[in-house]
This record gives sequence, structure tokens and C-alpha cells, in this order.
Amino acid sequence: MLLQKQFYWGALVVLVVVIGGNLQTVVEGSPRRILLDTDVDTDDFFALLYLLKLNRSEFQLEAVTVNANAWTNAGHAVNQIYDLLYMMGRDDVAVGVGGEGGILEDGTILPNVGGYLPLIDQGTTTAGGCRYRQAIPVGSGGRLDIDTNFGIRKAFLPQGSRRYSPLRQRTAQQVMIDKISAGPKITVFVIGAHTNFAVFLMNNPHLKKNVEHIFVMGGGVRSKNPTGCCPKNSTSCVPEQCGDPGNLFTDYTSNPYAEFNIFGDPFAAYQVIHSGIPVTLVPLDATNTIPITQNFYEAFEKSQTTYEAQYSFKSLKMQHDTWFDDQFFTSYFMWDSFTSGVAVSIMQNSHKSSYPENEFAEMEYMNITVITSNEPYGVSDGSNPFFDGHKVPKFNLSKNGVHSGHVQNGLRDPFCVAKNGKGKCKDGYTTEVTGSEAVRVLVATKAKPNKDVASPLNREFFKSFLEVLNSPQLTGRFNFTTQFPFYKEVTYIPNFGNTKLGKPVVFDMDMSAGDFLALLYLLKVPVEVINLKAILVTPTGWANAATIDVIYDLLHMMGRDDIPVGRGDLFAMNQSFSAVEDCKYVKAIPHGCGGLLDSDTLYGLARDLPRSPRRYTAQNSVKYGAPRDTENPELRQPLALEVWESVVKTLDPGSKITILTNGPLTTLASIISLKNNTSSLIKEVYIVGGHISRNENDKGNVFSVPSSNAEFNMFLDPLAAKTVFDSSLNITLIPLGIQHRVSSFPKILKRLRNAKKTTPEALFVRRLLSRLYRLQQLHHSYHHMETFLGELLGAVLLDGDSHLSQSFKLNHMKVFANDIESKNGEILIYQDEGKLVKVLNTVNAKTYYELFAEGLSDSKQSAVLASFEEQKKLWQKPPNQTEPAE
Repeated sequence: MLLQKQFYWGALVVLVVVIGGNLQTVVEGSPRRILLDTDVDTDDFFALLYLLKLNRSEFQLEAVTVNANAWTNAGHAVNQIYDLLYMMGRDDVAVGVGGEGGILEDGTILPNVGGYLPLIDQGTTTAGGCRYRQAIPVGSGGRLDIDTNFGIRKAFLPQGSRRYSPLRQRTAQQVMIDKISAGPKITVFVIGAHTNFAVFLMNNPHLKKNVEHIFVMGGGVRSKNPTGCCPKNSTSCVPEQCGDPGNLFTDYTSNPYAEFNIFGDPFAAYQVIHSGIPVTLVPLDATNTIPITQNFYEAFEKSQTTYEAQYSFKSLKMQHDTWFDDQFFTSYFMWDSFTSGVAVSIMQNSHKSSYPENEFAEMEYMNITVITSNEPYGVSDGSNPFFDGHKVPKFNLSKNGVHSGHVQNGLRDPFCVAKNGKGKCKDGYTTEVTGSEAVRVLVATKAKPNKDVASPLNREFFKSFLEVLNSPQLTGRFNFTTQFPFYKEVTYIPNFGNTKLGKPVVFDMDMSAGDFLALLYLLKVPVEVINLKAILVTPTGWANAATIDVIYDLLHMMGRDDIPVGRGDLFAMNQSFSAVEDCKYVKAIPHGCGGLLDSDTLYGLARDLPRSPRRYTAQNSVKYGAPRDTENPELRQPLALEVWESVVKTLDPGSKITILTNGPLTTLASIISLKNNTSSLIKEVYIVGGHISRNENDKGNVFSVPSSNAEFNMFLDPLAAKTVFDSSLNITLIPLGIQHRVSSFPKILKRLRNAKKTTPEALFVRRLLSRLYRLQQLHHSYHHMETFLGELLGAVLLDGDSHLSQSFKLNHMKVFANDIESKNGEILIYQDEGKLVKVLNTVNAKTYYELFAEGLSDSKQSAVLASFEEQKKLWQKPPNQTEPAE
């Protein structure tokens, strides 16, 4: 068994080998160095944990880089990697993610390309579309569940000191360059899309010699998909992806040939396969022969003697419990974990014979390539940015070569859809070829059966996987709760007694930095003035849906675990089909610095908040449309409309609700569209957003779309905005122009520093604002930070202090939503048609800054827990003891 084998070397042998005229030093007896590039899907961290458990004198995992354009979002993924490594006592492993570099029009690759976009769509920023990523579901069963690991991640993994921090986090390219250039030779595992490693190879060809071997999980060569098939005797069933070479279950009607990892960036995969470095491929051909069987599942359930085994099984169980049909045991396979087993077995046996042997898979050499475009070649149809509009193609590609055909552009690309219901596009297909395009690759074709024919575990790797993860050697040290001797889950529910509560308010937020600042202010307004009834999350803007956990933590800090939080639609109106989406609006948000990466981590400060017992979970029940009840359906994350309807039911007779919206109007439009007419119970709506242009040079703030004259909240869902502005709601608009007048970092920070008193929440706000201001001064990716500062104005205005000296004007207006990018979300002012809207016109800026600072510094309704550090200290000592236990 891999873990237990030991090698004892009588002497250290140094071999000097001449390769291509370069001297390469290979040190026999030293550990085999490994770099893992991963998209941090469930099976990916199974592979990671498997590697971490191996004998370190034989295999040394030195680095993990995060592939940021596949199954997870960078901010959530990188912190999960840090926590896994912390649990395993491996804070020595380097971690890289993202980067702000780009690719110029002439094909020049700048340093630190972040890998957020496929190479074909990578420009000079991290904003961009989802040509291939569109195939990955956004919500349940997709990125939301993987980002949170179904809600298990925060409940189980301990939190160490390492975390994402803006401009301090090492990029994927920095880590690759450092580790690969250091020597001796290193082996690279690629178990996600190939963007990171392709960029490295293209920009650092002189370092190829330092890579000993590449192991890839991906592709399908001769594979036939065993899922989506009909029962033998069925007469009405229509087969789906059954028999396809690929596994794109969301995309078989346009591309039945590709596998997710290769499809994530076909051109990048082509570069890796054609790099000249030896490649071993573990494709669907092999992984389709090692599904998670019921016998393996039950054996795993009974064999959880380590923290890493427990975490892995809990994750697998949630995959099983939330699976979309009853075919889990024939549909969920060991992809990346199996690849890790095959790879280390080959590495371990490489000295025994010239033909690579391994314990777990049958192997065969094949001549393959990766298809990156579709025939006919050399035809410019607007689908291929490598060629379209270029006299000289990017990267000097051949004008009539294999990369010059039609490139699939989303799931509904008309070119790819055939009349018979099966797609014809082959982007990402790892196909066998002959001639100059052929690369000789070692391919795993089938999982080997268990040598013990009497064992219920029918695959040899099943046995190894369970033995390795349950071995007492190199085991995890603790989980989140066991690391603290006196851990106790506490829920804080305020007792307002006979206090007469103020006007009922619902806050609709998209979880930008400014929204969290506004939320803190709302929680500080006396409950006699504002009774915050609920928070609705609209995840179609500046943060991904999994960031809802930060809201729970902030509410816990403030002692408000009573406030319900509902998750809104994951897509802008009319932008979803099935579980996937067209990202035509959200593509304007940068994926990296100053965008989703920072919002999802609250600019690196989210982990300073105390940990709430509440969190997103994928728990579900038949009652809400799930195929089955999970183990704890009561922990299910409620949806925004469910929370809205529960709030409406608790209203006092005659009461109506005030809504403050700080993001796209997706959720508010959904409320308006409800058939039960609960929108009639809305007293007024304060909308922070929109831009009223004074002249042709007075642009909005959608900086990533230069032609746009809109403001982000309107642009991100223009149809929702139009729906709201066409309604009968009483609207007060707080547009971009007035926000700009109260967006001075120096002034608001000065008021916070000069406050006579302070509170934990005021200190946290000051830290966040100081960080935003500093980042803006340091790097161009943060030029737009005032956008978030302006978002505080709605919360302060809602407080109703007359000293703001606010004034309003009335305007007739409409919102443009006719699918023209330069016009979408633009507010048009009319003389006497359109919605009559009250628009905030003036405000006393000095008073505004003072009210904000004083409100946060007031000791009333202050934090019950200052930070995660304070929470940790409480869990280190028994109740009623003032000092931590020895």
C-alpha cells in the first residue's frame, strides 16, 4: 500500500543528465516534488487529501494553485485550501490564486495572468464572459454548493492564520514560477481547467525542462458516457448524454464530445498536451469505470477514523443526498482522486521498468490532440477572438490552422446545435489523430479490479483510498470544534421587551463592501426607529451567492441571529435556462482584485468576524421540491421570496414595509411579479443606484463597458430595473451623482478616528474603509472604490435625521432594457411620461459623515462579540473563567 512503503537509501546518488544541451540535476533518494493545480471541486480535495497523506520522504506536495474559471470561485476556493492545509498541519505548502495580468491584442502575455477567463477571451482585465464556464451550474449542484462544500466547510474545517489578503496573496503564476524554477524537477498534476499551467508554459518556455511529468485528469478519448441512458424496456424515455464521448450534462445538445476540465479552456489544454513534456492522461475512459458504488459508500461510512476521512465522507454524503435523481451510484465517479492514485503509483514504480506500471489502472499509449475550434478552418464568423479583427492572428497562429475555425460561444450557439438534438461542436474533445497534430500520450483506459475478488470493494483503488485517508500517519490535527476545549454553539436573540419597534424595513443587498457597511449602520439605528425585519440577498451583482455566510457572521457579531436571510435568484431576469446562465450582464464585474475575489472575502476581512452557527447549507426536503429529504432539512437555506412572504405574514395590521435596495433589482422585481400581490404591502422603496446624466460627458460607473452610460445596479439587471420603474411602487432614487458628493475616504475616516467613543463595529468599519482607500492608492484595479462608499447613503437617509438637510426633486423616468449593451440600464428622463420618481438632489455631506461615524460609535446596540479572536478565547476557557485554560 502506497502510504506504508518505505525506501531506504544507502547513499545519495546524484545523476547529471544532459537534456537538450542543458545540465539537469536529478537527486535520487529525495522526495518526488508535486505541484497541484485544482479547481477545488469536491473530488479535487479528495485528491489533495490523498496526496497529503503519502509518505513525505517519497512524495512532497509543495504547492497548490487554484484554477479560477471552473467549478469554484477564487475567494472561496483559496480559503478552503488554506483551511484544509491548516487542518493537516501543512501550512508550509505554497498556495497561489489569481493575478491581475492580461494578454495584449498582439498576444503578449503580461506577468500574473489570473486564469479567471479562458485564454481565447483573456484581455487586459479580469472582467469577461463565460463562453465555456456557462456549462457549470451556478447554484445547487454547482458553484454555490462547491464554494461552500454544501455548507460543510465552515462547520468542519478549522481556520488558521493564512487567508486571502488583497495584493498580498501570491498569484498562481508566482507560485508556479517559484516552485518550478527552484529544482530539482517537479511533477505537475492538473485536475481542473488548464489555464494556469498553459499560461506558465507559454510565458516561461525555458522552464519546461524543470517539469518531469504532467498528470492530467480530463478529456474522453474512446469513452462512452454511461449516464443519461434509458431503461432497457422503456418505450417513452428519450436518452440524453448516453453514449457521448464527453460528460457535459448541461451541454450535450451543443457539444457531446468534451469533458468539463478540458472544455473549461480547450486552447490552454492544447498548449499543455503539445508542450513536449511527457503527459499521462486519466480521461473519462478510465473514470467511467470507477463509479462510487453503494458498497464503497457504505464501507466509507463505516471507516472514518481521521478528520480528513470524516470531512471527505460528509462531503460525499451531501453529494449523494442532494443528487438530482436516484442514479447516484452509477453517475458519480472518482475523477481526480483516482487520478492522484494512478499518478503516484506510476511515480512510485517508475524505477522498476521502462513501461509505466501502476496498481490502479490499465494503460495504453495513444496519439491524441485537443480540438479547439470546429471545421471548416479559416472562416471568420465573429466567434474566434484569436483571428477576428486581427491582420496577424494572436500568438501567430496559422490563418487556416486547427485553431482558426468556429469556436463554441455558449450553450445555445446556433452553429453547434444539430436538428437531431445532439450537438456537433467538438471544442475540448481529446480525440485520436495521426500526422503532425498527434501527441503520444499515456492514457488510462480502465480501473483495475480489486485483487481480492471476495472483497465488496470491486476496484483496487477503493481499498487504497480508504486505507490512505484513514491511516493514523500524517493525519489531520482537529476540526473546527475539537480544536477548542470548550467550544459551544451560541445563538444570540435580542429581547426588546416592551420596546415599541420602529418602521419595518427589509434590506436587499448584493453583498458588495458598501452593502456590508450599510448593513452595519442599519443594525446600529435604534430599533425604535428602524425594525430590520429581514435581509434579502441578490447574488447577481458584486459577490457570489456563497458570500451569504459573511452576512450570517456579521449578524452574529451584532447579536442579531434572529434576522432571517433569504437568497434571491442567481440570474438576472430572462438570463437563465435550467441551472446555467448567460452572463451577459455580470460579465462586467471583475473576477479578480476589486471585484468578485475581494467581495467574496470582504477584502480579506471576512475571516475576522466571529463564526455564526448559521450558514448556507445544501440541506433540503421534498417539501421544497428536492428529490429526497437530506439528513437535516431544517437547516435548509431559505429563498428570498420565502423570507419575504414570512415577513409579510408577521406585519401588524395596517403596517407596510419599507425596502432599501443596494444592488440589482432582481429580487424586488420578483416580489412585484408575485401573484399574491404582496407588493401592495410595500410602503416605499429606496433605490441606491441609477445614473441621471447631465451631459454627454457625464458617464455612469460601468467602467468595464466603456460605451455604457448606466450605473452598475441598473446595468446588472436592466429588465428587473424596468419592471420596478414600470410598477406602481413609491420610489425614492439615490442616484450616482449624489453618491459621488459623499464619497470622500479622507473625510469619513477622519470622522471615525475623531469619534469620542468607539465600538467593535466602528473599528471594523474603519479597518475596511482604510483598506479600500489604501488599495485604491496602490493599484489601478481598485480605482472604483468610491462606488462602495456611496452605497452607505441609503441607510443613513433611511434613518430620517433632519440635520441631513436633504432635498428632493421629481422626475419622470424610464429604464432602457432593450438588449443594447451601450444602453442597457440607462435612465431616461422625460417631460411628462414614464414613472414619476422622487430623486435625492442635495444632502449635507458634513452632517452625513458625522451621523455615520456617531451611529457606529454609539455603545447602544453594539457588538456582542468583537471578532473571531475574541470568540476563540471564549472557547479556550471553561464557562465563568476569565483566563484561557492551560
